[in-house]
Amino acid sequence: MAPFGKIFTKEKNPRTTAILAVAKANGLEIERVEVDTTKPTEEFLKYNPLSRVPTFVGSDGYVLTECMAIAIYIAPHLVNQRFVVTSQNEKTTLLGKTKQDYASILKWMSFFNTEVLPRLGAWYRPLLGWDPYNKKNVDEAQKGAVKAVSIVEEHLLHNTFLVGERITLADLFAVSIISRGFQFFYDKAWRSANPNVSRWYETVYHQAIYQDVAAPFELLDTPALANVAPKKPEQPKKEPKKPAAKKEAKPVDDEEEDEPPKETKAKHPLDLLPRATFPLDEWKRQYSNNSVDDSMKWFWENVNFEEYSIWKIEYKYNSELKLTFQSANLVSGFFTRLEASRKYVFGAASVYGVSGDSVIQGAVILRGQDAIPALDVAPDLDSFDVEKLDPTKPEDKAFVESMWKWDKPIVKEGKEYAHDRGFVYK
Repeated sequence: MAPFGKIFTKEKNPRTTAILAVAKANGLEIERVEVDTTKPTEEFLKYNPLSRVPTFVGSDGYVLTECMAIAIYIAPHLVNQRFVVTSQNEKTTLLGKTKQDYASILKWMSFFNTEVLPRLGAWYRPLLGWDPYNKKNVDEAQKGAVKAVSIVEEHLLHNTFLVGERITLADLFAVSIISRGFQFFYDKAWRSANPNVSRWYETVYHQAIYQDVAAPFELLDTPALANVAPKKPEQPKKEPKKPAAKKEAKPVDDEEEDEPPKETKAKHPLDLLPRATFPLDEWKRQYSNNSVDDSMKWFWENVNFEEYSIWKIEYKYNSELKLTFQSANLVSGFFTRLEASRKYVFGAASVYGVSGDSVIQGAVILRGQDAIPALDVAPDLDSFDVEKLDPTKPEDKAFVESMWKWDKPIVKEGKEYAHDRGFVYK
């Protein structure tokens, strides 16, 4: 049988496992192509210019990205030359038997993709050295993951599977997502405290259609990762360089004189300021490695506000925000584009509220008394309102602390918004 298509992915990519399981359940042959998303091939970029996995390419040339869409596309069955969502055949009910089943399956897939996986990723990725490590961020990610999975634990107290009484695409997809938790954190003690999720995970994992395409089933006795900074790999010792032989001065010919001088890298405008006495890097270490109360005490005792200033940042278009994970992408994207000012800026910003009703706010400290030289390196700065704060005012100090501690809801136009998730730029 000719392959149904091929899927571009990475080794042990959790979002791909469920897709392969669904293909196996439907008797579809899919070629697996592993790619390096940091060094994508021209062929891969042709199908996915963002270099993201998984990406599906059908034998008919149909290209599809986004894991949920791919899984749903593969799950239906061909009946009388038409793809159908439901079937009375017991073996072909991965998308349920009713419209309500189908809607519930989509709900749980979306929940695991947008609520569980991002928090698990923010928990384990920094501990593996894949993302910058920040103790407070990892703690918050762990709390977020615990809260999200507790909803699943409660649901499975009265349900064998996520939807109905048989395995559906929701179970296959969700188990592939939560497998990272079982790979790194969910030890004997955790499984004892979460028996429903543990039972469901083992049940689904041991189904032939899943087990045949997944990594071998393993459970932890103790957590594989702890909230400590990952060790940096040892660099090989460099051999001392031999002194270079002196070159004779080369006469400059007419052609070389006419060549334009080589361009030098433009300096950051804040490089022109005198060296600061307040060590911003030391503050970043204090924030990362100590309790937030101790670090904030150190901050107010040591910061020099003649050299630095504090600012409130708020997204201008909060009324247009939709899903909270999309709002979070706006924050992380803005911080990523501040890279050129990293040594001059520290801050944190958060998403407050719920999907469909959220607000983005934060606070930063930056070198100098003008925000533009530090923040203008981000092309999306125009999407944020920036307001200078007065460190002598108790209310402004309290605002900065709440933005950096994430310990309080915010109130905007008389309405309270709970903290959803936050990001630190350091």
